Amino acid sequence: MGRIGPLEIALLIGLALLLFGAGRIADIGKGIGEGIRNFKKGIRDEDDEDPAKQLPAKPEEKQEDTQKPV
Repeated sequence: MGRIGPLEIALLIGLALLLFGAGRIADIGKGIGEGIRNFKKGIRDEDDEDPAKQLPAKPEEKQEDTQKPV
C-alpha cells in the first residue's frame, strides 16, 4: 500500500463534509474532546483516592445552642 498524500486527505475531508455536514463534524470533535478530558479527569481522580495521599478529615465541630430560652 502506498502512503496517504495531501490529495487523499483532502478527498477524505471533503467526503466527510458531504456525508455529515460541518455542524455535525464540529459536534463529533467536541464529543471526542470531552471524552478525552473526562478520561484524564477520571485517571487523576483515581490517583486522588489513594488513602496514603489524602489528608485526614477535619473533626466536625459541635454547634452550640446560641439561643437563650425566653
